[in-house]
Amino acid sequence: MDSSTLIKMIFELAGGLGIFLLGMKHMSDGMQAVAGNSLRRLVGAVTNHRVFATTVGIIVTCIVQSSSITTVMVVGFVNSGVMSLSQAVGVIMGANIGTTITGWILVLKIGKYGLPLLGFAAFMYLFTRNDRWRYWAMFVMGIGMVFFGLEVMKDACSIIKEMPDFEAWFARFQADTYVGVLKCALVGCVLTTLVQSSSATLGITISLATQGVISYPTAAALILGENLGTTITAFLASLGTTTNAKRAAYFHVIFNLIGVFWITLIFQWYIQLIQGIVGVDVTESVLVDGNETYPNTVAAIAATHSVFNVCNTLLFMPFLTPMVRFLERIIPSLSYKEKPRLTDLDIRILETPLLAIEQSRKEILKMGDGCLKMLDWHLELMQADEPNKQLGDRLRQRERVLDSVQDEVAAFITNLLSGNVSHATAEEGRRQLRLADEYESISDYIVNLDKFDRKLRRDGFRFTESQRADLETLNRHVKTYTHDIYEALSASNPNILTSTDASGKRIRDQVKALRRKHLEELSAGTIPPVVSVAFMAALNAYIRVRDHARNIAETIALEK
Repeated sequence: MDSSTLIKMIFELAGGLGIFLLGMKHMSDGMQAVAGNSLRRLVGAVTNHRVFATTVGIIVTCIVQSSSITTVMVVGFVNSGVMSLSQAVGVIMGANIGTTITGWILVLKIGKYGLPLLGFAAFMYLFTRNDRWRYWAMFVMGIGMVFFGLEVMKDACSIIKEMPDFEAWFARFQADTYVGVLKCALVGCVLTTLVQSSSATLGITISLATQGVISYPTAAALILGENLGTTITAFLASLGTTTNAKRAAYFHVIFNLIGVFWITLIFQWYIQLIQGIVGVDVTESVLVDGNETYPNTVAAIAATHSVFNVCNTLLFMPFLTPMVRFLERIIPSLSYKEKPRLTDLDIRILETPLLAIEQSRKEILKMGDGCLKMLDWHLELMQADEPNKQLGDRLRQRERVLDSVQDEVAAFITNLLSGNVSHATAEEGRRQLRLADEYESISDYIVNLDKFDRKLRRDGFRFTESQRADLETLNRHVKTYTHDIYEALSASNPNILTSTDASGKRIRDQVKALRRKHLEELSAGTIPPVVSVAFMAALNAYIRVRDHARNIAETIALEK
């Protein structure tokens, strides 16, 4: 065989694989954009219920078309503290099932229509103005690229049969003995680890099997190894993360390692079971353009992948609680409190913009909750007869934390918006930048309120009893107003601006009334100037908190 044929085979294989992977990405991006807020709400609704968490993992992975993306995302969520370990293990198991959808897409006998699909979808993508139609076109374009790329790889693999040296090398990998099964699984594991994509190795495996270069049992053993190889992505993503995030990544490794171990013990029986379930003869060949192909192996390979992951999930499901305890024992918690940082999630979650924007939204909700706590702490500090240094330090530390969180949110969203995101995601990102700024401003004014009280105490003064009573009442009203808006943000209630309009006006009227009352008291000449200045500054700080809270309500109302 001359070198030109070898070069042609390498170029076709590389080109087909590239088109295949690009198609997978377009399918993922298109489905994410079409799924929209539903995908975000789905991930946000994950609970400790193992079946529900597993179902969420299946659905999300079917949408993003990659178990690696889902598991890396889960590691990121656990690292940031918004998903518990027990929730994460359920989602990871579901991700292993969801990733098998790729094989079933390839079962569709539309390989020769891949190029027309790509062409028509590309025209729609380029010339339609409707965003939703454009993302549907991107999804269909991805399907077309996947099938076209697979056809190119099949043509490249057919050349191998004309090359005795290559065919002899592939013949060394036969899953006819237990050692042979392990050897094939190891090859699949190493290959997936190198290319960092189980979809890529799946495409190569199907191409080789349909051209008869490898047998169905060998392809099935390779698929088992690919399940193990895909765990390296989540493992690498867990480096430098919190203990819980490491536990989630290690669960993914253990889950697949144990699964591959027990399935290899019954491998020969298992592949016979799969052929019985699918009801096809994998040895049946068909002549296509003079080449002998084995099209039935595609369905058998897809079933091998799916049944293995479903059985493994059912096997693990009853033992999730002991498994979590086991992970906590082998990876003990650190002696100090680990503080998750949003910036740790940049490289892990930005690949899935809709889920990334949900992550930053959760961080903003934490900012809102922090501001509400700060209002409570300030009220407690103002009511205390003696200064509470510990609580005061906590209040100021919380404000510094919110400053850092705002910086991290801004950097995160800026990186997100610099990528290729939908208009809806871009709008949500800009809204979140404003929300983070508003909450950070609220925290600044709450700290200023405490500064006024501390300065008076340091100079030997206090607000009068009447002033303290008025400020306490105002603090409670502002807290209620801010809390209602926070709840609306949490529930994405766009009607909050209308429903809180009356209470917002009451706070403004209350501040005006307190200013008039204070001016009348000044006429009597009984209030020291330093107390007067501090009281007016406190009223101004409360009205600014109210104004920034109203800005948040306006931002929520802009959501579609």
